[in-house]
Amino acid sequence: MTTICKHPIVKIVAREDDAEFVECQKCGEVFDSAEYSDIAIEEKTALAESPSDD
Repeated sequence: MTTICKHPIVKIVAREDDAEFVECQKCGEVFDSAEYSDIAIEEKTALAESPSDD
C-alpha cells in the first residue's frame, strides 16, 4: 500500500502571469500553488470535523 504525500516541503519552480508553480521536495510532484493552498484548507477542515478524543 502506498502512502499519499501531503507535500510537507515545497519550493517555487516557475512563475507565469498570475500563476506560481511549486514542486514537492518529498515526492517531486509539480502543481499550481493555489492547489497547495487548497490542500492545506482541506486538511484544516478535516481536522476540525473529526471527533475529539475526550
